[in-house]
Amino acid sequence: AEIDPERVSICHCSDCQTLSGSAFRTVAPSIEGSFKLLAAAPRIYVKTSESGNPREQAFCPECGSPIYATSVGDGPKVLGIRVGTARQRAELRPSKQYWCRSARDWVADLGAVRKIENE
Repeated sequence: AEIDPERVSICHCSDCQTLSGSAFRTVAPSIEGSFKLLAAAPRIYVKTSESGNPREQAFCPECGSPIYATSVGDGPKVLGIRVGTARQRAELRPSKQYWCRSARDWVADLGAVRKIENE
């Protein structure tokens, strides 16, 4: 995928929390057509977001990993690629956070949480 690293963001909305099984989701936008899957076509689940917009959620049909989300219907699309599925995820540092009103209060304090390098 072609990604502008300056546009990588974190979303704290309740949908991203539920669909990722985590406290937030890290997303890298990519324009449709500049993105190519290297394996099987994804399975699609359409979820209506808190804003009322339906969003296609694309998952790996083999392992269930979320791959991207995009708008439903015709017209140009931006794919919100899930950074955890990208090989270059270490280089894709977020520059913005969205839906912060839904953020878990402990997320801001992660630096104070005890770290274990390997377990």
